[in-house]
Amino acid sequence: MTDQTFTLRVIASDKIFYDGKCIQLIIPTTDGAMGILANHETMVVAVSNGDMRIQTEDGSWIEAVIGTGFAQISNNRAMVLADTAERPEEIDAERAKRAMERAQERLRQKQSLQEYHLSQAALSRAMSRLSMSSKYRER
Repeated sequence: MTDQTFTLRVIASDKIFYDGKCIQLIIPTTDGAMGILANHETMVVAVSNGDMRIQTEDGSWIEAVIGTGFAQISNNRAMVLADTAERPEEIDAERAKRAMERAQERLRQKQSLQEYHLSQAALSRAMSRLSMSSKYRER
């Protein structure tokens, strides 16, 4: 039987979020959620704001909110580079709510196209953080 794990490294702008073996990685992409297993084909994919899940060697799951970036899969290794990666317990829900409100207000104002896209990204990131935070509190 072949090894069903692969090496994963998730790097955020401020820390190494995960570095080790895993069975499965699920990341948000522009086309929806993408699952990666051992011996996945070589590729580079854009990562969107959203929920990321990592199934570790022991079968347990690590859940996180990840910001925009990209993932590279090659030679049974995956590397995810993102602007942010946070576990649910690290999220300050009040701060995320204030960020969402600021982004919504900016979207209501007349903006350049670039400012509009930045505001949309900020809103998406804040909503992902709030969603993950509320799931964590419900447990």
